[in-house]
Amino acid sequence: MTHHLEARGLSAGYDAAQVIDGLDLAILPGRITAIVGANACGKSTLLRALSRLLPPRAGQVTLDGTPLSRIPPRRLAQVLGLLPQTPIAPEGITVSDLVARGRNPHLGLFGRWTPRDEAAVTDALAATRTLDLADKAVDELSGGQRQRVWIAMALAQQTEILLLDEPTTYLDISHQIDVLDLLADLNRDRGTTIVMVLHDLNLAARYADHLIAMAQGGIHAQGAPETVLTAETVRAVFGLDSRIVPDPVSGRPMMLPIGRHRRAEGTAETLWTPPTGPPSRMR
Repeated sequence: MTHHLEARGLSAGYDAAQVIDGLDLAILPGRITAIVGANACGKSTLLRALSRLLPPRAGQVTLDGTPLSRIPPRRLAQVLGLLPQTPIAPEGITVSDLVARGRNPHLGLFGRWTPRDEAAVTDALAATRTLDLADKAVDELSGGQRQRVWIAMALAQQTEILLLDEPTTYLDISHQIDVLDLLADLNRDRGTTIVMVLHDLNLAARYADHLIAMAQGGIHAQGAPETVLTAETVRAVFGLDSRIVPDPVSGRPMMLPIGRHRRAEGTAETLWTPPTGPPSRMR
């Protein structure tokens, strides 16, 4: 079943701070959406509001037309999963036990564990290359290992919509690519809707079908990476002069920052021209 996650007139914040104000957004079902923007622009706040972790101050978030506040928690957790930016594991818990917690929304009335649950955990550990860590305590792992374990838990939940806040945090470049390839495979093979906050504009443009650039608690631009990642958008959202060139791997746009010490050697002109055919997908 294809699920539709939308926000209408969404306002959210913390204490006296209003972070998001009157935001409208429809997540493309079955596709990969990347949210980018400068620090404190509202990216994480938006993700928390989309997952019901942060109640709206105004407006609403709906799943298939029903406000999230009206959906039973167990049912919502079967459809929508969230990997926050800094998750906290119970002290002393092992990797296998943590990943197994992703199955909680699917357990029956008496919490009976089934072969299907066992297979889901094993598959998630294998997909994130953490099978060899299964018996280790999570608090003994490196930052990169821990991040992969949290992603394994999210995969074990087997939701149809997966929200991830900076899933490549603490990972070196090779593991960043591994994780993003894994999410692309999940989208391709299972049709999982992926929504992720990323700092790396070029990886966002390479992997996303839909790019959302946020600024000052609102959406500055959204659409295909070919239309969103422009020198004008980078300047408006990040205050940075840049050149946009073709990514030699994907053909998608790639941003090259100029910086203060190189402005005399280049301009902020856009050197990349969108292809005439349909956009390529990293699959």
